[in-house]
Amino acid sequence: MLAILVLHAAAALLAPALVRRIGNNALYVLALVPAATFTWALVRRPPVAETYPWVPHLGMDLALRLGTLSWLMLLIVSGIGAVVLAYCARYFPDGDPSLGRFAGVFLGFAAAMTGLVIADDLLLLYVFWELTTVFSYLLIGHRGEHAAGRRAAMQALVVTTAGGLAMLVGFVMLGHGAGTYRWSDIVAGPLPAGSATAAVLILAGALSKSAIFPFSFWLPAAMAAPTPASAYLHAASMVKAGVFLLGLLGPLLALTEPWRPVALVAGAVTLLLGGWTAMRQHDLKLLLAYGTVSQLGLLTIALGAAGRAAALAGAALLLAHALFKAALFLVVGVVDRLTGTRDLRELSGLGRRMPVLAAVAALAVASMVGVPPLAGFVGKETLFAAFEHDPLVLSALAAGSALTVAYGLRFLWGAFARKPGVQAQSPPRAGFAFLAPAALLALTGLAAGIGASWLDGVLTPYADLFPGPTGDHLALWHGFNLPLLLSGVVLAVGGALFALKRWPARRLPAAEAVYQRLMAALDRAAVEVTGATQRGSLPFSLGVILLVLVLLGASTLLLTGPWETGVRLWDTPLQLVAGVVVAAAALIAARSRRRLTAMILVGVCGYGVAVLFVLHGAPDLALTQFLVETVTIVMFVLVLRRLPVRFSARPLLASRVIRSTLAVATGLVAAGMAYVAVGGRIAVPISGDFAEPAVSYGGGHNIVNVALVDIRAWDTMGEISVLVVAATGVASLIFRRTGALQRRRAERGTTQVQPEPGPWLRAGDNPEAGRQSIILQVVARLLFHTIVLFSVYLLFSGHNAPGGGFAGGLVAGLALTTRYLAGGRRELNAAAPVDAGLVLGAGLLTAVGTGAAALLAGGQVLQSALLDVHLPVLGHIHFATSVFFDIGVYLIVVALVLEILRSLGAELDRQHDVAAREAKRAIERQKEPV
Repeated sequence: MLAILVLHAAAALLAPALVRRIGNNALYVLALVPAATFTWALVRRPPVAETYPWVPHLGMDLALRLGTLSWLMLLIVSGIGAVVLAYCARYFPDGDPSLGRFAGVFLGFAAAMTGLVIADDLLLLYVFWELTTVFSYLLIGHRGEHAAGRRAAMQALVVTTAGGLAMLVGFVMLGHGAGTYRWSDIVAGPLPAGSATAAVLILAGALSKSAIFPFSFWLPAAMAAPTPASAYLHAASMVKAGVFLLGLLGPLLALTEPWRPVALVAGAVTLLLGGWTAMRQHDLKLLLAYGTVSQLGLLTIALGAAGRAAALAGAALLLAHALFKAALFLVVGVVDRLTGTRDLRELSGLGRRMPVLAAVAALAVASMVGVPPLAGFVGKETLFAAFEHDPLVLSALAAGSALTVAYGLRFLWGAFARKPGVQAQSPPRAGFAFLAPAALLALTGLAAGIGASWLDGVLTPYADLFPGPTGDHLALWHGFNLPLLLSGVVLAVGGALFALKRWPARRLPAAEAVYQRLMAALDRAAVEVTGATQRGSLPFSLGVILLVLVLLGASTLLLTGPWETGVRLWDTPLQLVAGVVVAAAALIAARSRRRLTAMILVGVCGYGVAVLFVLHGAPDLALTQFLVETVTIVMFVLVLRRLPVRFSARPLLASRVIRSTLAVATGLVAAGMAYVAVGGRIAVPISGDFAEPAVSYGGGHNIVNVALVDIRAWDTMGEISVLVVAATGVASLIFRRTGALQRRRAERGTTQVQPEPGPWLRAGDNPEAGRQSIILQVVARLLFHTIVLFSVYLLFSGHNAPGGGFAGGLVAGLALTTRYLAGGRRELNAAAPVDAGLVLGAGLLTAVGTGAAALLAGGQVLQSALLDVHLPVLGHIHFATSVFFDIGVYLIVVALVLEILRSLGAELDRQHDVAAREAKRAIERQKEPV
């Protein structure tokens, strides 16, 4: 079964390329994938089970199981999928540029639907459930240039996703109560605690997916999809997912109180409303859409009733409905493609022009209305028998079936009858390849009805999961009884309803109107909230965020008491001193009027925290904090020098009071949350077990560094990837005009030439260096190489002593910073004549290559190895391969600092110089005599 899913996924990926290469005929090739699945399922007999490891640490596996109902749905999904794909080869015009994408999405949907029906794990089922939602959204909105298609796709996505989220909560409650998410295990045990609430939530997901009232409105709107997609999604597969879930979970969840009443009431309302609305449609496709809604209500009654006879009838109707409704949609596709319209008021005389198509449609409609010996009659008569002693439900079934007869006859009359006053259509005749798919499905419905006894044998194991007498069977003839009499009455009443032919015009269904009002209100509320909170004021936005933090955090702290008692203020008085310095610096920074002063005081706060790390015995954290704080100060200073020296005018007294109160409250809440989080720890920290593996597996005594590059290397990989993205983003924002400026300079022949090296600095004779102190230039030249060597020492010693790639990279970045401060941007380019982007890429490639090398060597990704080598002069060397990962981190950090210096420093300098020269030239032009 896993191979089937992989085959579908591979075909979906290859479909666009295949369609581009061989055109529409590629769809015949692609149809072989679901056809092979159909053949595989046809020769198998359930149950079949497969399990593959997926997320073993969470107890999640790819658990696949083929039960009787799953087997039936797999036949429907794969068989009709193959037929519809073959139909698409003649439905879409040759050379359609969107056909490849359609075929890929179609097969992707088929893969998701296949996974849904064979999933045995509830969470895995939900994953495939949402994948069908996404793929159906893409298929409904296939014509993105059409507003109706985009609107319908979004509507279907919103409704089914909302129901799916409710269903997920129900799955979690059900799995938590049972202790497992494996459905085959849950159904074998007693009813888990909380199943009633879980049943209601699961019903919400199932009913929304199958367009059951009050969620019926999204399905007719989804008819904006291409007709083949409607035939597959909205007749055979996606809309069946909800009723399939009812049938799958019914043997257990029907024991809860709300299951059966909700299913019966919702199904009956949908059956009647859908049938009534179908009679008021003039578009053949919409007529079938509302008819599908009505039939889904019928299936909900059958599979939600939780009785043996009803379940048997529901399984038979599941097959019958897929066959006749998919066939009718394909018929509509033929009519629409050949005549250019689906409006039954404009169609006339097609029965004589296309008798074969009319016969196929009549055969499918006969199965839909329940004419023997077709599959629809077999299932519907068995359903009547299942509710023979329930007059209320039986009356609803009879009324809904009569409406089905009426709109079925309306479909045939509207599509193929000769209408007085309407000019007869003379379309070209459809070819065999265009008619064969619909004919095949209609004839299969006839064969399924004739083979009712065989169908009964394969579906009985599913029906036996439900309580009820075992005397009910699928058969063409049960003798003269109430169900047979009722079938005749339904046909007669339905014919009489059709003969009226006077139906009021269709108005917008109430549920759809409610949905549109809700979405309009939601959009308006979003606009109002955005307008109130996003004013473009940074203090206001930050204040809103902090206010929410204070309100939620404080209420949570007050409601979750009592707290742990016993507070140790400090371990040594030096910690108190550092804390006082941090607090004092923060208070003075808040009242400072000068930007640079405030920045330096904030830096003092950071250095004070680093001192606290030292006093707590965390030298690695302290070193990193010192270096990060220094680089941050430099970065801020580079920006602040281009801003006014002082802050803007201080706010009014009331505003200052509000800000101060919010700041103090935020600090208290944050401190309280940290206190409660630390005091509420009940498990032993996992880091306590790091000491021994750090030496035996990581080959280092510095636990912090070993954790970063070995034990938690995946986390570090994610962090350095974020650094690469951030550096690229900053550079793209700052250098957005650099390329154009360089091109203009090249055109004018004014490309600047690198000046000759100066006495102390390589670019010491440039104007920027000339404005700096000669002492700073001398110190920068003398210390640069020493600092770089120290950074390399930190890189390689970090495995056993404080340091590592991150700290070493920051130190190297500070070395480059000194060169920039001493000589400006030209000196920076001379000190590091490399492209920072290339260094970023090299660092990321080194880190990723370390993980790939471990995989190629037979280990796990990012797994390190310990190596002992003997080199001349150096002697015995013992090191871990994770050092190469650390080298990648080192390169990324160096490149990040270099990118910051060139963007926030050198590029801002260049832009400032350009602006100054332009301003000077403007002043000179103003002074020139006229």
